[in-house]
Amino acid sequence: MTSLSSAVALPSSCRARPAGGSSRRAARLLVARAAASSPKLPSGRRLRVAVVGGGPAGGAAAEALAKGGVETVLIERKMDNCKPCGGAIPLCMVSEFDLPLDLVDRKVRKMKMISPSNVAVDIGRTLAPHEYIGMVRREVLDDYLRTRAKSAGAEVLNGLFLRYEAPKEPNGSYVVHYNHYDSSNGKVGGEKRSLEVDAIVGADGANSRVAKDMGAGDYEYAIAFQERVKIPDDKMVYYEERAEMYVGDDVSPDFYGWVFPKCDHVAVGTGTVTHKADIKKFQAATRLRAKDKIEGGRIIRVEAHPIPEHPRPKRVSGRVTLVGDAAGYVTKCSGEGIYFAAKSGRMAAEAIVAGSANGTRMVEESDLRKYLAEFDRLYWPTYKVLDILQKVFYRSNAAREAFVEMCADDYVQKMTFDSYLYKRVVPGNPLDDIKLAVNTIGSLVRATALRREMEKVTL
Repeated sequence: MTSLSSAVALPSSCRARPAGGSSRRAARLLVARAAASSPKLPSGRRLRVAVVGGGPAGGAAAEALAKGGVETVLIERKMDNCKPCGGAIPLCMVSEFDLPLDLVDRKVRKMKMISPSNVAVDIGRTLAPHEYIGMVRREVLDDYLRTRAKSAGAEVLNGLFLRYEAPKEPNGSYVVHYNHYDSSNGKVGGEKRSLEVDAIVGADGANSRVAKDMGAGDYEYAIAFQERVKIPDDKMVYYEERAEMYVGDDVSPDFYGWVFPKCDHVAVGTGTVTHKADIKKFQAATRLRAKDKIEGGRIIRVEAHPIPEHPRPKRVSGRVTLVGDAAGYVTKCSGEGIYFAAKSGRMAAEAIVAGSANGTRMVEESDLRKYLAEFDRLYWPTYKVLDILQKVFYRSNAAREAFVEMCADDYVQKMTFDSYLYKRVVPGNPLDDIKLAVNTIGSLVRATALRREMEKVTL
């Protein structure tokens, strides 16, 4: 992800910390029978895979591949990349990916959802004492996952992926072309290199070059714009365990604005698909809505990047597959992507490890398609429900008022947080489900009536 500009370097207290040398989690080795038609590799040679992109998807994939006996090369251009990402991760990701707690800048237990008319609803009342939403900085998290992959045996290269050549015969090698960056060779533009691999995992973000080479097709994308703001210490106390989300046509016609806490500053941002040219206007409105709470703040970094809005038409072709943002795994309505990126990277890697019998056999497209089938089985309902919610509640300010009104309900909060924190479908209480349906209909009816009255006033 490329920032538009950077006003000032981040303070030393917020710079990326070196990751630990090894994971506390035992190696997750998959031992599985490869396809009958999959040839065994020559003695002494392991399956070789290139992972393109070093974000959460690439780091998680490279680690799982290396631990599974696969010779792994990870290629990443910007090792200090600061993605304009809200940085929220669910509680289950901390344990599932064995993340050290010092990677989490803030544990958010309070959240305010603020409507177009500035009605604020406190969210988080149903959280247990040990539950929280983790706030991380992507440059810290990404570095940690890459370093852990390297400790597991993956080779990490500072390079820019250019293109790949598909094999000309069955079970032939893919040729990956890239610019290698090494300060010792004195070449500012990098040194052109190539390597031969058996499979490729494209984890290179929304503008994926791997996706382009494999003809994965286009998708609609949002622009996320974020400013990191150093606010006075007394104002930072307010954001100690609190995040804010603003909805309204002023901050975004189809998404939301946010103020999320980091280690010693806050991230203020917004996003949109439908009105990209107006993103700076929406960002100014987000700052205005949060003015009293961030007053006296100093912008220390400005960032922007495209965010995919739905999965690509094609995510596997031959022995090449896409994960994370490259595949389009960002949810609508909430804009969540970090967990799904890391999860898809690990799942793709595990499918390769299993299909290759721990790196001893060639993999086939059918092996990679198993990862797709399992990922879609687990998470397609989540993407669909959030897509529907965005279409229903983000279509007008009146509908957004109804959405915020719904968020005040304890049952809605519990169901939402349980599903978000643990990434599982939570069974509801039938009676409460009926009450929720009635309340939702009531909110929408009131929203429709309010919108009609507002239209009369406008006329």
